[in-house]
Amino acid sequence: MTTGALHIDVISIFPEMFEVPLNTGIVRRAREAGLVSIAAHDLRDWTTDKHRSVDDAPYGGGAGMVMRPEPWFAAVESLRGASLREQQAAGRAVLLTPQGRPFSQVVAQELAQEPRLILMAARYEGIDERVRDHLVDDEISIGDYVLSGGEIPAMVVVDAVVRLLPGALGSAASLREESHQGGLLEYPHYTRPPDFRGWGIPDVLLSGNHAQIDAWRRVQRLHRTSDRRPDLIADADLTAKERKFLADAAQE
Repeated sequence: MTTGALHIDVISIFPEMFEVPLNTGIVRRAREAGLVSIAAHDLRDWTTDKHRSVDDAPYGGGAGMVMRPEPWFAAVESLRGASLREQQAAGRAVLLTPQGRPFSQVVAQELAQEPRLILMAARYEGIDERVRDHLVDDEISIGDYVLSGGEIPAMVVVDAVVRLLPGALGSAASLREESHQGGLLEYPHYTRPPDFRGWGIPDVLLSGNHAQIDAWRRVQRLHRTSDRRPDLIADADLTAKERKFLADAAQE
């Protein structure tokens, strides 16, 4: 674990799934720069039977298998350490589950402030409820759908959190106006050539007038969010003038 940097532990029965995501792009560069340390662990390493079993049939019957509590408690408690001081500095144990609170840019910013995260990627029909009740600190869902396991959601959380760490991106300005910063979607982007199949680009982007460009981009963010994600407008960081502008545009 790198002192002063965020540390992330991921627990899964398929830790090999994380080899490429953790060694690619921004996450890899952040690790190499010492901004974050990440370790993927095999839950089966904390089993005690010869079959290394992590699941069993549900009490009361029903389809599928349920993940047993013993390996999860052993894994998280082992990673956190035995002493009270280590427990208090252990960070947040996060279960990736479709029953969790929705993951968002705001939640990613919240998690990026933690000194340590333990991401729990469960599988099968679910996890023994005693794990939720007595071990998990937080539950997060990346959407209203069901995946085969928590590994892909854990990758999503890692990527979204790591890119928010100071120094992870080449330019801090990249964060300020991208989608969901301030509750708005990002403005349209254009690059060379200036004319492609007869489709041009807005003249203001060629003007060299940065104040006009900034104003155009802000208006585009407002329009795009209002058109594509009107549900975001109520909580967006807008001025009274901008809210009136949107209200007048909606009436027209």
